[in-house]
Amino acid sequence: MSTQTSSRRLLKPLSLVAIIFFSVSGGPYGLEPLLQFAGRDGAILLLIVVPLLWDIPTVLTVLELNSMMPINGGYYVWVNRALGRRWAFYEGWWTGLYSFTDLAIYPVLFVTYLSFFFPSIANYKIQLCLIIIWGCSGLNILGIIPIGRISIILGIIVLLPFLILFGFTFFNHSFHLTFPTLSLKGIGFTSLGMALYTIMWNISGWDNTTTYAGEVDKPIRSYFISMGIAFVLVTIIYLLITYITQNSGIDFNKLSDNGYPLLGSLTTGSWLGALLSLGGMASALGIFSSMILSISRIPKIMADDKLLPVKFSLEHKKFHTPYISIIVCASLVSVMVLWKFTDLLIIDIILYGAGLLLEFISLIILRIKEPNAPRPFKIPLNAFWLSLLVLLPMLVYAIALVAVFSQAGNMSIAAIFAISALLTAEVAWLVVKRRSYL
Repeated sequence: MSTQTSSRRLLKPLSLVAIIFFSVSGGPYGLEPLLQFAGRDGAILLLIVVPLLWDIPTVLTVLELNSMMPINGGYYVWVNRALGRRWAFYEGWWTGLYSFTDLAIYPVLFVTYLSFFFPSIANYKIQLCLIIIWGCSGLNILGIIPIGRISIILGIIVLLPFLILFGFTFFNHSFHLTFPTLSLKGIGFTSLGMALYTIMWNISGWDNTTTYAGEVDKPIRSYFISMGIAFVLVTIIYLLITYITQNSGIDFNKLSDNGYPLLGSLTTGSWLGALLSLGGMASALGIFSSMILSISRIPKIMADDKLLPVKFSLEHKKFHTPYISIIVCASLVSVMVLWKFTDLLIIDIILYGAGLLLEFISLIILRIKEPNAPRPFKIPLNAFWLSLLVLLPMLVYAIALVAVFSQAGNMSIAAIFAISALLTAEVAWLVVKRRSYL
């Protein structure tokens, strides 16, 4: 397994908070369709319930397993130790597919928010997406420290417009706020599924932040503090922006199409709409950079374990980064930008959920196989109660999956594609064995 070299500078907690924020959220950009799917009464309810069922078990799992193995590789290392190399390969393969799908969303979002200033720029979407993909990938080759610093700056650009919006709304006496009835009444099963996918996508990725733990200063303590801060920050922002949007009188369908810049223009003026567009662009860049940082470490670790060609393990002589892995990741994402947003969202969560299931299983197996292994952070539950805990996010995952399959058309096609992509892991494993990487 790979750890940091003595000459490598380590990431500090403030930068880690910023990277985790972008790995999981990047602000509420992308949450806009929630009100269209869940309605006024269902949105807040789901934003309260889903993070409790989906996020809390995931965060606790990540903190415990990362405290056992605070080294580069994260979830791949956990599954390898608990289930062996075959399932570790599955984990790396599935999370790779999920990450490439996820990464393809953000250059498209960048162009969407840029079109607020230049509407005709959408005609050059593919070209701009490629510039963003390769520009952020080049930055990643420079190392984790520059990514951390830029993430702090981008985080400020993302959060500032929302703080202005919150302040204007709550201190403006002409803006009347009423709390909605918390209910799912009248929401169709398919709409519920898409609402779940929207929230799950906007709060996923806690495990991704551990693939570079060997490059973080005092990783166990830093992750515990940084994840706590990021979780509270994301939760508060999501609840506040949804509450304000509900009371703004905005058409939910128009919000889904035009995003929060439309909300800012409606409530305050075009200047805030412009700031929110800048924030959306900063969000897309920050998420993309943090995701490339995360996923690029996995092929390197897998190559070290002889599960991928040895070239993936090569590091840049000056920056000590897995530059071959970064270049390959950028190449694959360049192809995925051709998918539609809603299709990418469905494919994303289905692939992510499969990898997350292996992490939950690894948590329980390691509790049984290695009960006395050092765990600086340990969930205060035995193996039985842990099993019940991890069933909660899988229940949410199952409901969302069934809801999508219940709807004929493009959504179910995207789901079928995702399931088929999961099955390619076995094919890839057989190829690896035949080519004698093992």
